[in-house]
Amino acid sequence: MKTKNIGFIGGGNMATSLIKGLIESGHSEKQIWVADANQDKLSNFATNLHVNISETNEDLIMDVDVIVLAVKPQVIETVVANSKSTFDNTEALIVSIAAGINQTSLSAWLGADKAIVRCMPNTPSLVQTGATGIHANENVSNEQRDLAENIMRSVGISVWVDKETEIDAVTAVSGSGPAYFFLLMEAMEEAALELGLSQETAQLLIEQTALGAAKMALEGKDSPSELRHKVTSPGGTTEQAINTFQDNGFTDLVKKALQAANDRSVTLANDLGEK
Repeated sequence: MKTKNIGFIGGGNMATSLIKGLIESGHSEKQIWVADANQDKLSNFATNLHVNISETNEDLIMDVDVIVLAVKPQVIETVVANSKSTFDNTEALIVSIAAGINQTSLSAWLGADKAIVRCMPNTPSLVQTGATGIHANENVSNEQRDLAENIMRSVGISVWVDKETEIDAVTAVSGSGPAYFFLLMEAMEEAALELGLSQETAQLLIEQTALGAAKMALEGKDSPSELRHKVTSPGGTTEQAINTFQDNGFTDLVKKALQAANDRSVTLANDLGEK
């Protein structure tokens, strides 16, 4: 696929991570543009990452093949409205990473004929280990799908979903997911301190254990259930801990938590989107 010009409207943390990932994966700095209202951010992009900066969104829109909307969900409608005439005159692929803004709203604001890809990345994208759910509307070509996937894969893995409603589930699983693991790590650290370990020792053991468990799950062929059984000896210490989790409703609690996150994602889409 021919290298494309990619523009970012909004220069926050996620945009910065994606730009760094693109550069590290071989994309030329000369084919990346950034527009942001904060002039200090633009100066940093030019000085540290050597990408092109645009004083206005309109200039960027006309220079690129793909536009990444990387602004806060609360302002995306205003950003689009302020540049609507320029958006009307571009055939660029539009990629939105704004949480809670659905395809219906994006198409209403940008135009029903626009090729739009909606993405739900998560915060580990900031360290190139992200997980992103992606959905494309019917106007997106195969080449554009590849382009969107390549952009998101620059900071981790990406998976396509057939139905946009599945993005709410993606939000509940991977979008919010890092916080669940941090909560478990936090609880384990508190317990470890009560068991007599120092904070430094507890933190290091817990963080490395989390990394190791994820690595085994990612790189091996066994399911999480099979991996768990392999390290759970009958009558052993692990079995006692697992039984305590399960006896206190651990699995049902996780299901309730993810359902709550899914429902909140739906509500936010309704609150922030096209009325």
